[in-house]
Amino acid sequence: MHSDRLLLGPGPSNPYPEAIEALSRPVLGHLDPEFLTLVADAAQRMRTVFGTRNRLTLPVSGTGSAGMEACLASLLQPGELAIVGVNGYFGERLCEVARRVGAQVHAVHVPWGRVLDPERLLDAQRQAPQARLVAVVHAETSTGVRNQIAPLRELQDTDTLLLMDAVTSLGGIPVEVDAWGVDACYSATQKCLGAPSGIAPVTLSERAVQRIRDRERPVCSFYQDLSLLDDYYQGDPPRYHHTASSTLISSVHAGLGRLLGEGLPAVWERHARVGERLQAALPELGFELFAEQGHRLPQLTAARLPDGVSDAAARKALREDFGIEVGGGLGPLAGTGWRIGLMGHNAETRPLTTLLAAITSILT
Repeated sequence: MHSDRLLLGPGPSNPYPEAIEALSRPVLGHLDPEFLTLVADAAQRMRTVFGTRNRLTLPVSGTGSAGMEACLASLLQPGELAIVGVNGYFGERLCEVARRVGAQVHAVHVPWGRVLDPERLLDAQRQAPQARLVAVVHAETSTGVRNQIAPLRELQDTDTLLLMDAVTSLGGIPVEVDAWGVDACYSATQKCLGAPSGIAPVTLSERAVQRIRDRERPVCSFYQDLSLLDDYYQGDPPRYHHTASSTLISSVHAGLGRLLGEGLPAVWERHARVGERLQAALPELGFELFAEQGHRLPQLTAARLPDGVSDAAARKALREDFGIEVGGGLGPLAGTGWRIGLMGHNAETRPLTTLLAAITSILT
């Protein structure tokens, strides 16, 4: 018997029905003109959601971490400096991946649960104008904090690129790549975009593309070299790179179609509405919200458990008695907190009320 979970953790979330239906479409070859047309149409939908007109906008095969590695491996060369804002687990992962591609890393830390001050990142760049890029997580999935990106547009007046992680933000809250001066951005499909995991949407500005062209040595990863992926998906003729999945691209294309059919402002409002209701209800049940007031994500809520409640036992009860999955905490919330996602198809009243009723049942 197959389990049918209500996925209310930090991802994956339950996909839109249209995205599930698209998984049953016939498989296409990875160089079939019909497949490449599907990729091009999916990329155009990604541009709309990213808020960009970037030519290099494409699906990287893999999860959001593949998008992170593709951007860092393509944009950084050994010995170059990356400035990274760190206020949670995924800021720390940016540092780790940057080091693994040979970069020098200057981390700008604030405590988990607090928001990054954009001025501190700008000051760090002013003190090290040779920095190749500044990297920030827009929606920190480990804490539920929304970091400010728009003030970092000042980097457009420097030689330093701006890299943004939009894994949890894209489709759930406004993302404006062009307006915010973001040079490179990556996301994932299994959260607010309402599709299965396995594709990382990526977009690069023209100056980021030029930085890759001007590299002195090849990108350290063949598989995640964004210039090679560009030649594959948008080359004339297309150049074989890897066997991309038409099944996953079909599903992502359908999920994006559902999202855009509803309209981005309506989708953002839907996420905001259910997130506010969840964050109002949790303290009444004894939870303590973790993210700084005024900088909380609506789609991902991190909260400390009520005193005396066992993390493992309570999540097991949710899973086995109610078929609901929520995420355990990371870092200072490990073993003491949950991460609850109301994202994409699950950013609706029914999943919210089902979850709150289940939590009430196991706590009483």
